[in-house]
Amino acid sequence: MPEKKDKKQKKDKGEQKPSAPKAEKKDENFRYIVRIANTDIDGNKSLMMGIQSIKGVGPRVAAIVARRTDVDPSVKMGELSEAKTNEIAQVVMSYPEFAPTWAINRQHDIETGEDQHLFGIDLDVSRKDDVNRLKMIRSYRGVRHEQGQKVRGQKTRSNGRTGLTMGVSRTKNQPAAKK
Repeated sequence: MPEKKDKKQKKDKGEQKPSAPKAEKKDENFRYIVRIANTDIDGNKSLMMGIQSIKGVGPRVAAIVARRTDVDPSVKMGELSEAKTNEIAQVVMSYPEFAPTWAINRQHDIETGEDQHLFGIDLDVSRKDDVNRLKMIRSYRGVRHEQGQKVRGQKTRSNGRTGLTMGVSRTKNQPAAKK
């Protein structure tokens, strides 16, 4: 009979509910959404990844901004104070002033002739304007854009196919006609 008690005790021990994990201490000043340059950034992302969610900001620009503001790149965006967030926004918007000309995204603009670094919706608008200009002057790239084809010289025979039919279709052998 002692064996039955041992089994029962083991069974009872196995049925015990595991203790709930202790809740992490949350900061009441944590912001789940941070707004920089007309872009909502997830507060749970690190500084490097959060800044990169702004259009026109890549890994290199994010690293430069983190270095200039003296903020740890791995700190979460939501943990930053309002003052630090404003400082980051100011450095992001003034990036073209201290960046070399090869590191900005709009060198020698067609309309103004100056070097600019565009962010957010301005980048989208200028890209659409450039494509429309190429279409209007009927350049090769503009025609390819109109047709929805590849623009930069890639092969199109086997890659980038659209539509329902894919691959080679065979015609069935038809019986020979009687003479």
